[in-house]
Amino acid sequence: MTSNRVAHVAASIAFALGVAACGDEAPTPGALGDAESGHVAATSYTAKANAAVLDRLPFDDRADFVAAKRGFIGSRKDPVIRKADGSEVWNLDRFAFTEGDAPDSVHPSLWRQAKLNLMHGLYEVQEGIYQVRGYDLANMTFIAGDTGWIVIDPGTTMETGRAALELVTEHLGERPVTGLIYTHSHIDHFGGARGVLPEPGDTPVIAPEGFIVEAVSENVLAGTTMSRRASYMFGFLLHRGPRGHVDSGLGKASTPGTFSLVAPTRTVDHTPTEITVDGVRMIFQNTPGAEAPAEMMVYLPDRKAICGAENVSHVLHNLYTLRGAKVRDALLWSGYIQETIDRFGGEAEVLFASHHWPTWGNAEIVDYLKKQRDVYKYIHDQTLRLANHGETMIEIAEQIELPKSLAETFAVRGYYGTVNHNSKAVYQHYFGFFDANPANLNPLPPVDAAERYVEFMGGGAALLEKAQASYDRGEYRWVAQVVNHLVFAEPDNEAAKALLASAYDQLGYQAESGPWRDFYLTGAKELREGMAPLPFETTGSSDIVGAMPSDLFFDALAVRLNGPDAEDEEVTLNFVFTDIDETHVVWLENAVLHHRRADAPVEADATLKLTRETWDQIITKQTTLRRKLLAGDIDVDGSRLALIGFFSLLDDFDPEFPIVTP
Repeated sequence: MTSNRVAHVAASIAFALGVAACGDEAPTPGALGDAESGHVAATSYTAKANAAVLDRLPFDDRADFVAAKRGFIGSRKDPVIRKADGSEVWNLDRFAFTEGDAPDSVHPSLWRQAKLNLMHGLYEVQEGIYQVRGYDLANMTFIAGDTGWIVIDPGTTMETGRAALELVTEHLGERPVTGLIYTHSHIDHFGGARGVLPEPGDTPVIAPEGFIVEAVSENVLAGTTMSRRASYMFGFLLHRGPRGHVDSGLGKASTPGTFSLVAPTRTVDHTPTEITVDGVRMIFQNTPGAEAPAEMMVYLPDRKAICGAENVSHVLHNLYTLRGAKVRDALLWSGYIQETIDRFGGEAEVLFASHHWPTWGNAEIVDYLKKQRDVYKYIHDQTLRLANHGETMIEIAEQIELPKSLAETFAVRGYYGTVNHNSKAVYQHYFGFFDANPANLNPLPPVDAAERYVEFMGGGAALLEKAQASYDRGEYRWVAQVVNHLVFAEPDNEAAKALLASAYDQLGYQAESGPWRDFYLTGAKELREGMAPLPFETTGSSDIVGAMPSDLFFDALAVRLNGPDAEDEEVTLNFVFTDIDETHVVWLENAVLHHRRADAPVEADATLKLTRETWDQIITKQTTLRRKLLAGDIDVDGSRLALIGFFSLLDDFDPEFPIVTP
């Protein structure tokens, strides 16, 4: 029992690190032909709604397409990037359908973004600055130093990082990597580290303060649920096609593969911090708590170039990410962008970032930064204005529309975040979940409420008949809201699930946001086919797990403690990691699991002595606790029964829990 419990805890932590810790990114499944998608065709109402977008936005403005092509040098001969075992990591051929005008089943603005994100290859940003774009969700930037390449953000996986370096070498010649910079703590900006820097040696590796903790921590405590929700947000199980996954907004998709991490040798904790790497002067702007908990931007004064990290992209980003994470501070984010304008806006001639294409020209850069600044502050200020008029979160989200100067700027369109859910994030940031209406203080849980709703509506058959009429009138939001009650009241009602799935299809087709589209279409797929396992496996990265502070692992154990089962139980355990000279005391009291560092073991029911390396091997499923015990790599002093009893109190988490059904 002990080894099984530990193995499951370890596997779930590894799963969270390998998948959910991608920040707003995660691995990609294979593709099916569009005819096999199972999603219904776009209705006339959806076709009309999408066609109307063409009149509202300046689609004749081709400046982004010119910018995205600028500086093109060459692309990979093979569009497929593979792991050592031959499995696919990246395949641009799966998105070859993105041609011509938008079909009725795709929002025209999202289709435009999908075309831009499909451009791929090696590009010259400016003399001595190059980017590899389109072979990962994020860009990889290569800056020519005196003797080698300084790499900014090495991609998500070792395979994509290595492929980018090979493309650079093919066209620009072989040079060593003499510096590595992580702009922030999401995995698509550090996971490919060993693809470009297999043996770090004395190579400087620079990251923002708090990078290591944030890189491994955001999704560990809630990793199982975040991973499940991420499967919706990024369409892991959707085919690639006009009725499936089209684009993620930030890029085509994310990548499965081999995650890695090279620990930073220097961190940036204040603005400005100036560091010279391989002859290249860099001024760092520290921006914690904006797009990521640990993030920084970079200015190259001798080249008048700004690296905007992910604080500025050609999208409206997320103040709240739908996979679930702490809400981001819109006012702080906007303030950092103003600081960038104040510090560097007077002379910058090019701005490149961790996603999308660069912006050239000082006036163009300042205008771009101002609009990025203002979209977050507008949402922030107007949400609070309406809240102070007594409007609730949902009412506010329904009312806020960007001013024309922002709404008609493609660089702040809602391809990733949306005005709707970002305004809700601002409300949540200040007021929390409760809208002050007593009726919403303690509502019935979904199934109990659904059964009563259906009864009040005259029963399932009557509800379904009325809902079908609403669907036939194109009222898809209402259909989704009301038929969801019927599905939760009668989960075996196939007609209800079919109608709800069809409504989700239409809502997905009309969504400008890639994540909104994937959420709706994944919900539709699951209603029709039931839950399916994720189309990849991960055991986590030994680099990433090895960097995880020991305290965090014990926090994760505490989340798994079954409080009711642990009532009246008391136990104390010592974990002694002999190779890193750490002792951790874990004790159970009042059905709460506590832990602390200690100078030496305390009196306990049992003491485990092992190396942290051994523990990491168990976490990454390279071995099991039982094997290590039998091999003598773990010494247990005290009661093994107490140890077994302790682990029997920990819950198992299964990421395949229902979302669109009870």
